[in-house]
Amino acid sequence: MAGTRVAVVAFDRIRPFHLSVPCAVFGETAGEEVPLFEVRVCAAEPGELRAHAGFGIAARHGLRTLAWADIVVVPSWRDPDETPPAPLLAALRRAHARGALIVGLCLGAFVLAAAGLLEGRRATTHWRWAARFAELHPRVRLEPGVLYVDEGDVVTSAGTAAGIDCCLHVVRRRHGAEAASRIARILVVPPHRQGSQAQYLEQPVLAHAHDTPLTRTLDWAVRHLDRPHSLDSLATRAAMSRRSFTRHFRRHTGTTVGQWLAGQRLALARRLLETTDQPVERIAECAGFGTPLSLRQHFAAALDTTPSRYRREFRGR
Repeated sequence: MAGTRVAVVAFDRIRPFHLSVPCAVFGETAGEEVPLFEVRVCAAEPGELRAHAGFGIAARHGLRTLAWADIVVVPSWRDPDETPPAPLLAALRRAHARGALIVGLCLGAFVLAAAGLLEGRRATTHWRWAARFAELHPRVRLEPGVLYVDEGDVVTSAGTAAGIDCCLHVVRRRHGAEAASRIARILVVPPHRQGSQAQYLEQPVLAHAHDTPLTRTLDWAVRHLDRPHSLDSLATRAAMSRRSFTRHFRRHTGTTVGQWLAGQRLALARRLLETTDQPVERIAECAGFGTPLSLRQHFAAALDTTPSRYRREFRGR
């Protein structure tokens, strides 16, 4: 059976890293007998393209490839103030109309917005250009602080490396968590970061954070999410005062204990929904939500869906 067809749009003066991200994620076979994806790089403009680093790119395919693809990725854009070529915008609209998933990585969100695919919808882009995006596209509901936003038929991501997270999220959508984890291991990147995670932290992580009372406590908490945890109980386990634990925790994670625990529990619930047949009631207990109602409330707030619908959408076949 043929893999999911992916068209990656290259353009003049593209940054090599931006082009390589979707090619690396979707082009990685991860030991599959039949590749999960078939990737084609297509040129947004005729002739040889120049990479931002100075070398040439000879794309074998043109914009007609968008009519072939199940997924179309715009990996960035060269200038937020430059209107993308009309043929590219028209090809994106046609691909979207026939049901292709359209993905805009980094400044690629500007291209999707210019094509009219983000009107009245949520989206994100590189934090550095968020204010400019809001000025140019006021009818888009910009979420400037997150890694990526999934609107079902359109997905956008924050800048640079967040594109890897976004592409792995698309892999999870199409082929399940195990496939995404296999690809992530080969690329030596985290298998999953929530789209709602902050693009960057104002504070640096702790020095030697791999072996401290704080990180040992957090590792323990992740292994025991079915138990009740609180700021005070975690501080006691780390043999730290409440005030000291709070300060170090914020520096290390960039968030609060409550938000961190909710995120870890949600991530565990998602993995269990994707990879097991356990009932929702059991998953709610294992992840520390206690009741299915609490689990459903967290899914609705964070993902705008239900656990049952999430399982149907994300479980690999």
